[in-house]
Amino acid sequence: MGRLSIGILGMMELYVSSMVHLLYGFYIFSTAVAWDMSQSITGRFRLSNSNNERQSNGTVPLDGSVPPIVLVHGIFGFGKGRLGGLSYFAGAEMKDDHVLVPDLGSLTSIYDRARELFYYLKGGRVDYGEEHSRACGHSRFGRVYDQGHYPIWDDQHPIHVVGHSAGAQVIRVLQQMLADKAFEGYENTNEDWVLSVTSLSGALNGTTRTYFDGMQPEDGRTMKPISLLQLCRIGVIVYDWLNISWLKKYYNFGFDHFEMEWRKAGVSGLADLLLGNSGPFASGDWILPDLTLQGSLNLNSNLQTFPNTFYFSYATKRTRKFFGVTLPSSLLGIHPLLFIRVLQMTQWRHPSDVPLPYKGYRDEDWEDNDGALNTISMTHPRIPVEHPSHFIDDDSECHPLQPGIWYYNKIVEADHIFFVINRDRAGVQFDVLYDSIFQRCRKHLFRTTSPPTLPNQIIS
Repeated sequence: MGRLSIGILGMMELYVSSMVHLLYGFYIFSTAVAWDMSQSITGRFRLSNSNNERQSNGTVPLDGSVPPIVLVHGIFGFGKGRLGGLSYFAGAEMKDDHVLVPDLGSLTSIYDRARELFYYLKGGRVDYGEEHSRACGHSRFGRVYDQGHYPIWDDQHPIHVVGHSAGAQVIRVLQQMLADKAFEGYENTNEDWVLSVTSLSGALNGTTRTYFDGMQPEDGRTMKPISLLQLCRIGVIVYDWLNISWLKKYYNFGFDHFEMEWRKAGVSGLADLLLGNSGPFASGDWILPDLTLQGSLNLNSNLQTFPNTFYFSYATKRTRKFFGVTLPSSLLGIHPLLFIRVLQMTQWRHPSDVPLPYKGYRDEDWEDNDGALNTISMTHPRIPVEHPSHFIDDDSECHPLQPGIWYYNKIVEADHIFFVINRDRAGVQFDVLYDSIFQRCRKHLFRTTSPPTLPNQIIS
């Protein structure tokens, strides 16, 4: 009887979660369509687009005189040119004339997205690598960028990179690839092509949310047979198989290199995809396995914090201690998409019959969260080894600012999507956060013989 009750509650939770996610996705999509339609009807659509180009980098050439700031979106995210006029970073890119917002796969693996980001900047045809492509069962080559968005990119013309959520790990993997000279035909790459890394609610050490959504805590790679991720998997496969051109142009999960469309896969191919015999979900070459604690440990095992790059992180949470119990800190301050997960993540307990994901793991360390990521995961890389870090206790003081160290300060009271998609939710905090990031990049981060100092300003 007890198991039956637990099963019923689980199905009810799955139904509620799937409906909330579906409705939110429909809201975002319909909002973007409505915006485009209104612009077309009023005759300002073309003018608005041209204005956006001028304000970002249309009239200000990226000639290397000023390092561009590259904003990298997270899971289910999108870059400039997708979802009409909607901005993933809620318009933050308009704060500077030298900002790039690449559109990367929204559900593709950290590895694949890092490769895509390289060719987005340098230009050329995306090369996922022969060995990786063969192992994961997809085409070696992908999208073609006839003209790179920053073709002069090198160690003399570096970039600042800001990553939200999983985007932070994409940046770190790309920098490691640059250090390892992992791009065929580019033997001169090195880690100094990246001047600074800023992680905004970054998935630096994984998240326990993946297990609530359907990843198996035993291995961090396979999915539970009945879960939110299984529903997502089916939806993505059908979406890509149907391959409705105008819809894919509007929003793309990024799996084109798996060639799942009906013209190539056919009906039998669709059956194989749905049965889990082929495709990204069968090979594990998608984002969720990279975000489990096990997947993050595997990634971090090969990632360095480099001595000539500046690192910063902003961690968020929507939890608070009440009489020693961690609970959601607000009812109205948490997005409906995330409220259930905030509560669930505070209660996460690693299965007692499963080996701990890393030495020293404790459940209580992972209770604070923002509805998508655990707060402990966002400050700096911690597993399997802790990287150099420095907690900024008082921003009014002037501290030496040195490369090769992860700087982080007080935890921001916010949920995971507080500083993206909808600018109005964050209010004045939106400008405080992004202004501090952009001003630091422009005024205080340079490679010099004597290290610069931390700006005398609030970094939230």
